[in-house]
Amino acid sequence: MTTPSDGLTPINVVPHFSRLHEWIALEEGYFQDEGLEPHMFTDDMMHSVSSHHGDEYGKRPQDLPFVEGQEVANSACEWGSACNAGAGMGRVVPDLYSVGRYAIFVRPGSEIERLYELRDVAVGIGQMAGSHFTTLKTLGEVLPKEHIKTVHTGGPGERLVALLDEEVEAANLLDPEIPIAEAKGLRKLAQGEFVITFWVSPTIAQDTLAKFFRALRLAEEALEQNTDRYLHLWERNIPPAFEGDHDYASFGRGEKLIFEPYSLEMFEDAMQFARAWDLHEHVRESNYDRLVAPLST
Repeated sequence: MTTPSDGLTPINVVPHFSRLHEWIALEEGYFQDEGLEPHMFTDDMMHSVSSHHGDEYGKRPQDLPFVEGQEVANSACEWGSACNAGAGMGRVVPDLYSVGRYAIFVRPGSEIERLYELRDVAVGIGQMAGSHFTTLKTLGEVLPKEHIKTVHTGGPGERLVALLDEEVEAANLLDPEIPIAEAKGLRKLAQGEFVITFWVSPTIAQDTLAKFFRALRLAEEALEQNTDRYLHLWERNIPPAFEGDHDYASFGRGEKLIFEPYSLEMFEDAMQFARAWDLHEHVRESNYDRLVAPLST
């Protein structure tokens, strides 16, 4: 626990399960060099987000810190972050974003081999999260809207469990579940990338956030320069249901941080997509300037 005598500023961090940057910054001392003492919300948050059982919006593990007034630095897909902020939960950091992977798999023994065969077939997703929006976006390219079905199965770890137990015909997975599903021989119907934004409590000091992201920038540079050195850190992101031996060399680098603005145009596109699919029911505010937490004024 950080005390004032430490001379370090505490910050609550929810490591994002589909990237390694927070762990690299911790291991290499980048946070400490910036004068930060991170409290990593791992078992009590990251794994809860990955493995929750279809909790309703506003009561999902990722929502609770914002609902309960805790200060945290978290991440979510760009659509989720925008809508969450618009619903009164946190703010979006507009100074950077990341790019992560998603993939739609079918259960063992499924006869489905093409995306269009998912017509009227419920696909396991996490409600109002990256897997939900990317499923709609992907299937919307090959199926009429009225024939696209989703089922709120929970976090990505829980969705993989549901696939392997044949509780769902198909599900959308993220890293690190994607390489685990591949190793288990599940059939992948589609894979793509999507934008993830940082979703933070509005009361975190601007200077503290600036230090946090400087540390993550160094982590991105380290990961880019020597990816293999850090792949073992995936062990920390594996959902409890899948703990064990894995070939981390097959996992890849995970998310890539992009230190370019998450612009007004990108934000408005995300909000428009949410409205087009009637996923904006909780949004009370949609003004970009009122929903962002910039690192400088």
